[in-house]
Amino acid sequence: MKRYNVAELLQSEDFLQEVTIKGWVRTFRSNRFIALNDGSTIKNIQCVIDFENTTEDILKRITTGAALAIKGTLEESQGKGQTVEIKVTNIEILGDSNPDEYPIQPKKHSLEFLRENAHLRGRTNTFSAVMRVRSALSFAVHQYFVSNGFYNLHTPIITGSDAEGAGEMFRVSTLDQKNPPLNEDGTIDYKQDFFGKETNLTVSGQLEAETYAMALGKVYTFGPTFRAENSNTSRHLAEFWMIEPEVAFNNLDDNMDLSEDFIKEVLKYVLENCKDDLEFLAQRLIQEDKSKPAAQRSEMSLLEKLNFVIDNNFKRVSYTEAIEILRNSKPNKKKKFKYPINEWGVDLQSEHERFLVEKHFKCPVILFDYPANIKAFYMRLNEDGKTVRAMDVLFPGIGEIVGGSQREERLDVLKEKIKALGIDEKELWWYLDTRKFGTAIHSGFGLGFERLVQFTTGMGNIRDVIPFPRAPLSAEF
Repeated sequence: MKRYNVAELLQSEDFLQEVTIKGWVRTFRSNRFIALNDGSTIKNIQCVIDFENTTEDILKRITTGAALAIKGTLEESQGKGQTVEIKVTNIEILGDSNPDEYPIQPKKHSLEFLRENAHLRGRTNTFSAVMRVRSALSFAVHQYFVSNGFYNLHTPIITGSDAEGAGEMFRVSTLDQKNPPLNEDGTIDYKQDFFGKETNLTVSGQLEAETYAMALGKVYTFGPTFRAENSNTSRHLAEFWMIEPEVAFNNLDDNMDLSEDFIKEVLKYVLENCKDDLEFLAQRLIQEDKSKPAAQRSEMSLLEKLNFVIDNNFKRVSYTEAIEILRNSKPNKKKKFKYPINEWGVDLQSEHERFLVEKHFKCPVILFDYPANIKAFYMRLNEDGKTVRAMDVLFPGIGEIVGGSQREERLDVLKEKIKALGIDEKELWWYLDTRKFGTAIHSGFGLGFERLVQFTTGMGNIRDVIPFPRAPLSAEF
């Protein structure tokens, strides 16, 4: 007999059919009503036991978390809260769950507690909803790029270059940690290491993606990236996934068009395909807000925020114009910003970005033409010699969600920037080659996937939108 899933049966009107379903017990009440969930939907299906066909031994083993196989008849429900239910004819216990030990009992648990039980938190409504939305977003990302003529590129996870110049990378080595080979000056001799040089886990696939954009035209990467930044904030992870498209012949305006269209399309897909999960997460956020002081409550509901992004044109504003707006703003004049804006050239903080989006323009914002000294070496230098063709997309509630630029295609300018930063040209010989042989303007951006999932689900901590978070002093599971 075919095994159905809960999502299928809840949509069915084929009553009196014999069905088989397997899942985990969420609740069991009155020794008769089982709420069964199999992960296919946030909703449970009610299974009604016939006492005459169920032994006492079986009833005792139907506990929260137990895995069951149930056969029965699909019937129209007479009770409230569900349209269908299963009249049980047979129950098989596939896996017991000791109620005295199972941590995910049917009650409210703190997110901190659930992080400590990340191997089981997927069985809660909140985390099953988040992970289904995450999966849908992942599919939408690939669908968007493939349907728009992009080629998916798998860039190296182990790299000898630092795309961001941040220096906060995880080293990859097979050398003896207690007794590594040394050079005459006492430094570690990486020539004896596995790769014959110092290597790290990648912080970005951008530099490699650029080389293939200059061959295939349009490429994108979607893979794991790593940063050894000792940050315990709710917005940072040590291991996360990055979406990085690179397009030959695109200038900064094309790059801004691509980022706006991409984000809107993936959010539309989720709104259309994850309605039950998003509605649950929206209600969860409303309840969470009730416990916060009025000043800290969300001004928009979750669904309003998603539609706010989809329905509004992204306002394009130069960094210089944004600085003037912020400098003359009431929060800045009344010293309400934690980081006051006094002069041109400062790096904007999340509070500034959110002010521009939520208070001033009241729509998503793309800032462009940033000061060169606060941006990466590969961004194209403008004719003024002090700004670069960089862009950041800013969202309500979260601030920056996308960072990108038109890349520096001029070999001489790129060499000067590399030299000024003290980067060894020999380490980037292959990257410089693309500027020697058929160079052309090209652009791209990076979007941290977890930031996108966090925005879409309304979760307050980025550690709650990835199955097993990696952060300082945290590498369980």
